[in-house]
Amino acid sequence: MEILCTNGLKSVMTELAPTLRRPSGSEVVLTWGSTVALAKEIAAGASGDVAILTREAIDDLVADGKAVTGSRVDLARSGIGVAVRKGARKPDISSPDALRHALLAANTVAHSKTGQSGIYFPTVLERLGISEQMKPKLVVPEGGVPIGEIVASGGAEIGIQQISELMPVEGIDIAGPLPAPLQKITVFSAGVLSTAKDAKGAQSLIAFISTASRPLLAAKGLEAP
Repeated sequence: MEILCTNGLKSVMTELAPTLRRPSGSEVVLTWGSTVALAKEIAAGASGDVAILTREAIDDLVADGKAVTGSRVDLARSGIGVAVRKGARKPDISSPDALRHALLAANTVAHSKTGQSGIYFPTVLERLGISEQMKPKLVVPEGGVPIGEIVASGGAEIGIQQISELMPVEGIDIAGPLPAPLQKITVFSAGVLSTAKDAKGAQSLIAFISTASRPLLAAKGLEAP
């Protein structure tokens, strides 16, 4: 059985991986990627049994006939965080104005190109009124390189990404979440793909993941849906 899973839940699913054979009765293969990239692959005909993406992406797949109607199960909520290199001074990001000053003071700020946080972050800059000032400071890597790794290596002073994606990265400290007025909460959900060879087994696997993942969420920077 194959699961196509967003990087936003990679830390949770990696820990659950050794137990996933139990409910499905077969070996489970996990394929990672951004929600945008995986959704495009599925739309283009990629096969699999279960997709774990954003709630909106699962709903779109259902609407397009790529996922089974009624199969969606919400798994976790995730906020966007701000990271700095380990040991560096953590900037004040407690309010929109404080975040604005922190971003303008940084020489470089990294965000993803296709991840949910990366797609959203330019709207934060627009709301702060600093889009033009930030253009020469932005680091937007190709190929899905984790933003935390860029910050840890010194490639950027500040990194913006889902907290659940930042937490597993060594060599960084999380300064905190985006201030509430600018925060965007993403709900990650699972759905049975229309290409599933055993739709009933796939739905049982999703039910297992939903239950087994709950005790892990807080430690991975996530909340229950």
